[in-house]
Amino acid sequence: MKIYVVSLAVGVLVGCIYALLQVRSPAPPAIALIGLLGMLVGEQAVPIVKKMLNREPVTAVWLRHECVARITGVAPPTPSVPREADVE
Repeated sequence: MKIYVVSLAVGVLVGCIYALLQVRSPAPPAIALIGLLGMLVGEQAVPIVKKMLNREPVTAVWLRHECVARITGVAPPTPSVPREADVE
Protein backbone atom coordinates (compact mmCIF):
# COMPACT_ATOMS: atom_id res chain seq x y z
CA MET A 1 0.00 0.00 0.00
CA LYS A 2 2.91 2.31 0.76
CA ILE A 3 4.09 2.29 -2.84
CA TYR A 4 0.65 3.47 -4.02
CA VAL A 5 0.70 6.38 -1.58
CA VAL A 6 4.21 7.33 -2.69
CA SER A 7 3.17 7.10 -6.35
CA LEU A 8 0.14 9.29 -5.71
CA ALA A 9 2.24 11.82 -3.79
CA VAL A 10 4.80 12.04 -6.60
CA GLY A 11 1.98 12.48 -9.12
CA VAL A 12 0.53 15.34 -7.08
CA LEU A 13 3.98 16.91 -6.79
CA VAL A 14 4.50 16.74 -10.56
CA GLY A 15 1.02 18.19 -11.08
CA CYS A 16 1.92 21.10 -8.80
CA ILE A 17 5.15 21.69 -10.70
CA TYR A 18 3.22 21.70 -14.00
CA ALA A 19 0.79 24.24 -12.53
CA LEU A 20 3.61 26.47 -11.25
CA LEU A 21 5.29 26.39 -14.65
CA GLN A 22 1.90 26.99 -16.30
CA VAL A 23 2.20 24.02 -18.65
CA ARG A 24 -0.37 21.37 -19.41
CA SER A 25 0.05 17.67 -18.85
CA PRO A 26 1.44 16.03 -22.00
CA ALA A 27 -1.58 13.73 -22.35
CA PRO A 28 -5.12 13.53 -21.02
CA PRO A 29 -5.15 11.28 -17.94
CA ALA A 30 -7.23 8.47 -19.47
CA ILE A 31 -5.06 8.30 -22.57
CA ALA A 32 -1.91 8.34 -20.46
CA LEU A 33 -3.15 5.47 -18.30
CA ILE A 34 -4.13 3.39 -21.32
CA GLY A 35 -0.69 4.07 -22.78
CA LEU A 36 0.96 2.89 -19.56
CA LEU A 37 -1.16 -0.27 -19.62
CA GLY A 38 -0.06 -0.86 -23.20
CA MET A 39 3.56 -0.49 -22.15
CA LEU A 40 3.13 -3.06 -19.39
CA VAL A 41 1.38 -5.53 -21.70
CA GLY A 42 3.98 -4.98 -24.43
CA GLU A 43 6.77 -5.54 -21.93
CA GLN A 44 5.33 -8.98 -21.19
CA ALA A 45 5.00 -9.87 -24.88
CA VAL A 46 8.78 -10.22 -25.27
CA PRO A 47 9.19 -13.11 -22.78
CA ILE A 48 6.21 -14.88 -24.34
CA VAL A 49 7.67 -14.62 -27.84
CA LYS A 50 11.09 -15.76 -26.55
CA LYS A 51 9.52 -18.83 -24.94
CA MET A 52 7.65 -19.62 -28.17
CA LEU A 53 10.79 -19.25 -30.28
CA ASN A 54 12.67 -21.57 -27.90
CA ARG A 55 9.76 -24.03 -28.19
CA GLU A 56 9.12 -23.81 -24.45
CA PRO A 57 5.56 -24.19 -23.19
CA VAL A 58 3.56 -21.05 -22.47
CA THR A 59 1.05 -22.28 -19.93
CA ALA A 60 -1.79 -20.46 -18.21
CA VAL A 61 -0.02 -20.93 -14.88
CA TRP A 62 3.16 -19.35 -16.24
CA LEU A 63 1.18 -16.43 -17.69
CA ARG A 64 -0.63 -15.86 -14.42
CA HIS A 65 2.49 -16.06 -12.26
CA GLU A 66 4.87 -14.18 -14.54
CA CYS A 67 2.93 -11.78 -16.76
CA VAL A 68 -0.23 -10.93 -14.86
CA ALA A 69 1.68 -10.47 -11.61
CA ARG A 70 4.00 -7.94 -13.25
CA ILE A 71 1.20 -6.07 -15.02
CA THR A 72 -0.98 -5.76 -11.93
CA GLY A 73 1.84 -5.34 -9.44
CA VAL A 74 0.46 -8.12 -7.27
CA ALA A 75 3.01 -10.78 -6.42
CA PRO A 76 1.90 -14.37 -7.00
CA PRO A 77 1.41 -16.44 -3.87
CA THR A 78 4.60 -18.08 -2.72
CA PRO A 79 4.48 -21.82 -2.17
CA SER A 80 4.69 -22.79 1.47
CA VAL A 81 8.00 -24.32 2.46
CA PRO A 82 7.83 -26.97 5.16
CA ARG A 83 9.51 -26.03 8.40
CA GLU A 84 12.24 -28.21 9.85
CA ALA A 85 9.88 -29.30 12.61
CA ASP A 86 7.43 -30.57 9.95
CA VAL A 87 10.08 -32.60 8.11
CA GLU A 88 11.10 -35.85 9.75
